[in-house]
Amino acid sequence: MLDIKIIRENTDEVKQRLKNRLIDCDVQIDRILELDTQRRDLIFKTESAKSEQNKVSKEIPQMKKEGKDTSEIISKMNSLKEEIKEQDNQLRGIEDEYTELMLSLPNLPDPDLAAGGKEGNQAMCYFGGRTHDFEMKNHVDLCTELGLIDYERGAKLSGNGFWLYRGMGARLEWALINYFIENHEMDGYEIVMVPHMLGYDCGLTAGQFPKFKDEVYWIDDGGDNQKHFLLPTAETALASLHRDEILNESDLPKKYISYTPCYRKEAGSYRAEERGMIRGHQFNKVEMFQLTTPENSKKAFDELVTRAESLVKELGLKFRTVKLAAGDCSASMARTYDIEVYIPSMGGYKEVSSVSNARDYQARRGQIRYRREDGKIDYCHTLNGSGLATSRIFPAIVEQYQLADGSIEVPKVLRKYLRGRERIKKEDKLRVNIKSAFSCGTCE
Repeated sequence: MLDIKIIRENTDEVKQRLKNRLIDCDVQIDRILELDTQRRDLIFKTESAKSEQNKVSKEIPQMKKEGKDTSEIISKMNSLKEEIKEQDNQLRGIEDEYTELMLSLPNLPDPDLAAGGKEGNQAMCYFGGRTHDFEMKNHVDLCTELGLIDYERGAKLSGNGFWLYRGMGARLEWALINYFIENHEMDGYEIVMVPHMLGYDCGLTAGQFPKFKDEVYWIDDGGDNQKHFLLPTAETALASLHRDEILNESDLPKKYISYTPCYRKEAGSYRAEERGMIRGHQFNKVEMFQLTTPENSKKAFDELVTRAESLVKELGLKFRTVKLAAGDCSASMARTYDIEVYIPSMGGYKEVSSVSNARDYQARRGQIRYRREDGKIDYCHTLNGSGLATSRIFPAIVEQYQLADGSIEVPKVLRKYLRGRERIKKEDKLRVNIKSAFSCGTCE
């Protein structure tokens, strides 16, 4: 939620920055300001009336004690009571509309972001890449031939946009997740296992509701009066971890990671080049999340970008980092950098991490605050970043690490999670060997 003070004092700037998102909120902002004026005037009138009511109510017993006639003043107080009741009803109506409009406003994009949509995105840097001197295969064919992914049975179980990891494919997926988690934990991030079914207020705090409430999977709880939805990302849960709390400045920054599947109702267009795992209704992700002070917000953002980049670098993958234009940032975020991995068969890059700074937007919605050393209460800044999503890292590894004989080289940083395995070959089978638990870690 935006700060109403900023809207009041910088109305034209707010309107322009939202236009940079390709969203015209002029009428909405004008109505918000109109309601804000009505709301403040009505609050003043109501509080003044209640103050008078309290004052006179205290005088009536004394007047009766002195034998004075109180009938007229009691009649006046009864009229004032009805007036206050009417004003309270008016105020509730105004505040309901005001709150609804405020909650539907997107975050202000940072002033340095390019106006417009994807065409304004700016590639900040490029990294790495392996060369191949043979005709390369796409990840769908490789995953099928090597028995890593079962697309057919995934669709049989759940329909389009779903797949199964099998054998070495499941082990490679789990190796990626372990690699991400281990790296984050070593750098001081606390791992949190969050529920996958969340209440409405989680979506509201994260900024996805009410506008995007129809874009998630809702669950019928059987009439317990609280509907739940499947989380689209762990950020939606982590953003509410300290909802309605006041932290101490000394407790910040808070650094969390969480591994969850992510459930997306709209999985994309399924263009021909986006086959396989590029877009799906369910995928795995390790999410990074930070709460910090406004003064350390930039430092936290730079740290998250560097962390996401480092994970992809250590995997040895070709990728780039892109600064998103205002209109390509999600509604809750003030700025976003995407880390995009190269998919050779597509001849282009696909996002594997979005690192974003929400500033105080989510904190205001969720009343997430902290007490400064001088005692002043202020809103936290919240930041998040994928660290990383696997559904595009996996095909990037399969394609970028493929060998001429149809096998796949395992990135060095993942080998310790696969008992030292260096290659995944067509004839590989998942072998269960009790002795492996006592092996040196390099035996197959």
